[in-house]
Amino acid sequence: MKLPVMPPVEPMLSKSAAAVPVGDYLYEPKWDGFRCIVFRDGPKIELGSRGGKSLTRYFPELVAALDKALPPRCVLDGEVVVVAGGRLDWDRLSDRIHPADSRIRLLSERTPASFIAFDVLALDDSDLTSRPFSDRRGVLTAMFRKSEHVHVTRATDDAKLARTWFERFEGAGLDGVIAKPLAGTYRPGERAMVKIKHDRTADVVVAGYRLHKSGPVVGSLMLGLHGSDGVLNYVGGASAFTMARRAALIDELAPLRLGEGDPHPWLGADQDDEHRRPGAQHRWNTGKDTSFIPLRPERVCEVQYDQLQADRFRHSARFLRWRPDRDPLSCRYDQLDVPAPYDLADVLD
Repeated sequence: MKLPVMPPVEPMLSKSAAAVPVGDYLYEPKWDGFRCIVFRDGPKIELGSRGGKSLTRYFPELVAALDKALPPRCVLDGEVVVVAGGRLDWDRLSDRIHPADSRIRLLSERTPASFIAFDVLALDDSDLTSRPFSDRRGVLTAMFRKSEHVHVTRATDDAKLARTWFERFEGAGLDGVIAKPLAGTYRPGERAMVKIKHDRTADVVVAGYRLHKSGPVVGSLMLGLHGSDGVLNYVGGASAFTMARRAALIDELAPLRLGEGDPHPWLGADQDDEHRRPGAQHRWNTGKDTSFIPLRPERVCEVQYDQLQADRFRHSARFLRWRPDRDPLSCRYDQLDVPAPYDLADVLD
């Protein structure tokens, strides 16, 4: 098999399910990091993101670790993660997408990344994508040499154990379980796996919105929670709306729009670094518009979210309903369900 010049840009994807399915599956922890296709052809190692961007320059320590761990010619599917304080740390991982090589080198020593392998697409001259996953898993577990920052993910065919992992491993920063058909081939770009993620609800303050890229309609609601000191912190957005609903929200929220010069908890020069507010530049898209329309923080809505990362929602939340019965000041962090801590070393072992 002639290996591709660059990593495949379309990894196999997953579809959501409400519970761990039972059947001919192999179950794995769902790692929360950067999806990554690793390509090796002799001395050349490339790391490609799910969207086709090169990650190689951002993780020089992984290139060195993969050089020690992998056979001379192979293509792997996996996840790049950063471990801090015994759990996965998305913020420290995101810090690595930085334009300065000196900063990347410093962080690679201070908070080194790890690669978690969970599939193999090619080995030597063999294309493995048409072989069942049970065969590919066997090849994967047999091909590695020991390396501190390269691991093969744990897996089980026991659905009961997978449900235990779903409950316990969240405390180590993982965000669910993946179920893979044992007889399944590797299908790039198709949702051929099953993901089971945590779903929770919270009552949050709507304190602003961003406009949609298509025009003057709401793109996403800006959500906040009060800390123990009473300050409103930005915790993320809710953006899954139809175009009709986006247009209706403009009129619905118009009475809450601030006048020029009116105070807002996320605006002003007197902000400090202890409280989270919107406006940070997006590392993947430096041209992204981060401006927003501030609103008086007087309306509360209920949202569905999957995971808390530090003091914000890890992914975009889903709007469920307005809560006119809730006082905005009562929307605090202490309502959130925090999983019991779990040592990531026990997941990697």
